[in-house]
Amino acid sequence: MQFNATSRSVQGSSASRRLRRAGRVPAIVYGGDAAPLSVELDHNEIYHALRKEEFHSSILSMQLEGKSSQVLLRAVQWHPYKQQVLHVDFQRVAAGQALHTKVPLHFVNAEASPAVKLSGAIINHVLTEVEVTCLPNDLPQFIEVDLGNIIAGASIHLADVKAPKGVTFPGASDIVIATAIAKPGGAAAEETAAE
Repeated sequence: MQFNATSRSVQGSSASRRLRRAGRVPAIVYGGDAAPLSVELDHNEIYHALRKEEFHSSILSMQLEGKSSQVLLRAVQWHPYKQQVLHVDFQRVAAGQALHTKVPLHFVNAEASPAVKLSGAIINHVLTEVEVTCLPNDLPQFIEVDLGNIIAGASIHLADVKAPKGVTFPGASDIVIATAIAKPGGAAAEETAAE
């Protein structure tokens, strides 16, 4: 995914307010060997890009003064009640340098699992994203979690998820990412009522 940026020379809160009134968003690009760089973005372009999941978990191509740079979205500041982006942080990406970032989890086959089909359980997604470490070329847009074999009352831990090639999960592997919670008065209660 790519987006356009323009260099900004004037900084400070009053300059940022003027930018926002003009439909622009102040942003910063940091990391790598170069000094932090202040840029500005078109509000509508970045607002619509931020609504796409892959924009948050992909290596982005920033077009700045005819040059393309690889960056990763790090932080977004939103207005407390308006649909307005106030500030964006990007980190430069170096090809041989490992990244530490969060990637969304996509849960599949929940409806086909014994927990849902046989027990009428509810699948609870404890985590919706997970911390990963990998090289930029190995960064996945999402990680798929197969819930096809989960039974009622069981949990799926991070250790049960197969990491894509070149990706590792730093930290504890016993973190619960999904559980199958039996509904009160589910299938077992219906059988008792039928007797």
